[in-house]
Amino acid sequence: MPHLDLSLDAPALTVALCDVESVSGGERPLADAIEAALRSIDHLEVDRDGDAVVARTSLGRSERVVLAGHIDTVPLGDNLPCRVADGRIHGCGTTDMKSGVAVALRLAAWVPSPNRDVTYVFYDHEEVEAEKNGLGRIAHGHPSWLAGDFAVLMEPTNATVEGGCQGSLRADVVLRGHRAHSARSWRGSNAVHAAGEVLQRLAAFVPDTVEIDGLIYREGLNAVGISGGVAGNVIPDECVVTVNYRFAPSKTEDEAADVVRRVLAGFEVTVSDSAPGALPGLAHPAAAAFVAMVGRDPQPKFGWTDVARFSALGVPAVNYGPGDPSVAHQREEYCDIARILECEQTMRAWLGA
Repeated sequence: MPHLDLSLDAPALTVALCDVESVSGGERPLADAIEAALRSIDHLEVDRDGDAVVARTSLGRSERVVLAGHIDTVPLGDNLPCRVADGRIHGCGTTDMKSGVAVALRLAAWVPSPNRDVTYVFYDHEEVEAEKNGLGRIAHGHPSWLAGDFAVLMEPTNATVEGGCQGSLRADVVLRGHRAHSARSWRGSNAVHAAGEVLQRLAAFVPDTVEIDGLIYREGLNAVGISGGVAGNVIPDECVVTVNYRFAPSKTEDEAADVVRRVLAGFEVTVSDSAPGALPGLAHPAAAAFVAMVGRDPQPKFGWTDVARFSALGVPAVNYGPGDPSVAHQREEYCDIARILECEQTMRAWLGA
């Protein structure tokens, strides 16, 4: 089992976390190391569910906040071990989101008497399909572990509060034809050719721009995959176009599905995965206090994050972390060391340390 030294500063701890490979489904060694490190801290109570670890203070404060971060990454791209150069840490998971996890671990270890009780959540399977998500599993099996007045998801935001999140819906558009020998194509009906109209409708779609609490959410409906074909000499009888709809948090999942079906009316559309968005909730006193401490104008979160799970539990939540979301999932992923230190300093000040 790898050993985590929580006396390392946050950038060095980021390197240590990243160099423990934890692609989704392979989080166990890192979860073991995080659990061992947290169980050695006297002021924390620690629980575990699968490869998710939860630690909390119990000081009887009037407010409880939840700091959460996922410990898995997307598949590697020849970008481990980490490399430190020019004020940046380069490597898989640096921005998404082990730098945020490092900040949370530092707070857990070195802020024994925060002005708010704190629950720290380090969870698995965020980068894959929603049904495997470790935070969702905890919400279903141990909802009391996530109880709080406010939550901060340490997703990469360039040290700026990003409110709410878009919803995300994935659907398959199935096009059917009739097989034939390609030398006698007139005897068949080409399902791949039939995808042309689907693609044209998607290209012509004008997505909504929605303002909520002063934040502007830009929607998008796009083809993200296409599959079909039997052999080099066969007219294909089936083609599947996979589409992804990123919708404003003011829409429900059912409303989002209705949009997709309306745009693609007349085609066979099957929703394969869906996750609701989360409203910004920045008017909540705890959220407003946090935004004031950060000192930057909040921005909308483009993309889906687990703030939606907290929202569903009735816990207002925002995204805030040191990484740059524009480089997440890239081979060239990196995180600025200055942002890591800034986030830790801000969070310490917010917790009264």
